[in-house]
Amino acid sequence: MISSFFGKTKPIVHFVLVLLLLLFYFGRIVFFNDGTDFLKDFPLELLAFGVLILVIVVINQIVRFEKITDFNSFAMLFFVLFAIAFSEEFDQKNAIFTSFFLLLALWRLLSIKSIKNVKHKIFDASLLIALASLFYDWALLFLVLVFVVINMYDRTTFKNWLVPFLGVATIFVLTFTILKVTDSLDFFQSHYKFSVSFLEAYSFLQVLNVKALVYFILMVSIAFLVFLRMRSVGGGKLLHLRILFLALVFGLLITLVTPVDESPVVITFFPAAIFLTNYVEAIKRTKLQEAIMIVCMLLAFLLFAMELNP
Repeated sequence: MISSFFGKTKPIVHFVLVLLLLLFYFGRIVFFNDGTDFLKDFPLELLAFGVLILVIVVINQIVRFEKITDFNSFAMLFFVLFAIAFSEEFDQKNAIFTSFFLLLALWRLLSIKSIKNVKHKIFDASLLIALASLFYDWALLFLVLVFVVINMYDRTTFKNWLVPFLGVATIFVLTFTILKVTDSLDFFQSHYKFSVSFLEAYSFLQVLNVKALVYFILMVSIAFLVFLRMRSVGGGKLLHLRILFLALVFGLLITLVTPVDESPVVITFFPAAIFLTNYVEAIKRTKLQEAIMIVCMLLAFLLFAMELNP
């Protein structure tokens, strides 16, 4: 029943996903904040929630146009379930905004497959990554992915290798101009520290909690299983999955160097959702597919409840 319902992309499915996210997002806020704090922070909370809704919409469009999964709502569902399971990420507004811009950047990189307007897409992706870095400095690591994609699709055009620097420079010049006008140039020095937190931590658990560690191990394992099943499949989808796997790894690395209370796990939800969707789609037995999706939902709800009652 669950798999058949979310196997469609009808508006009612989108409404259910938004409602599910709404209940858990604001439910957690109300639980952890008193009335005064809630009213004071409500505009920011509403903005962050709106960004999460946009993420769901963008995921649907990526699945539709880039064909990295079958055309269903599984990827959106798994993204929402990851968000519920890691509900502490709702407090990390910078991580939410970063994940949105990185998602848009990934979309532009995945669309390079058509080999049309390659320079424009590279520029857009680089610009979006630089924009994401204004919220999380380590997001600049995703620029490596831009050069990897250039090497995959159009390495012979020398100008392509220069475009990422132009995209980054555009954002930094605009940011510098705004900061100069507002007399806030110290932002660059205070923000772009690229600190490695596990070198300063007393224990590994100060950097990465057990839940995140299990999540990463599970998602990487599922990604390898997907690659094993698709080893005989060539073409664009396999290249897309390789790009998304690198995005997952970069997200993991960024999480590893960030303190647990600032950990941007949310930036890994999209590639993880795509791999989990491909894994579930490959299961031919309907009852087993249904059981896996029920377990995923129950596990997400359980982890949410555990977060409320530590």
